[in-house]
Amino acid sequence: MNVYLNHARVLKLDRSVSRVIIGSAEIADATVADAQTIVLTGKAVGTTNIVILDENDNPIVDQRILVSTDEGNTLRVYRSTARAVLTCTPSCEEHSKK
Repeated sequence: MNVYLNHARVLKLDRSVSRVIIGSAEIADATVADAQTIVLTGKAVGTTNIVILDENDNPIVDQRILVSTDEGNTLRVYRSTARAVLTCTPSCEEHSKK
């Protein structure tokens, strides 16, 4: 499951949710909007997982989450062999150097 950094993704489920577990809260966050709707938000670039359980503790969802930058909002700056990647949402901030 892919989520962009600082973006939300809505998960509509066919059963009511009892518990939501995120492997790494630094990478993604999940909010229960109602009994069958989860809002997943990307907080940092990386991978983690989400486990969603019903009222009988049966898994509804057990998936890997990939949080990445939205390439449409990035700018790459090259200086000789150095590269900086800026995320521009709405102002540009340095995301990574390579």
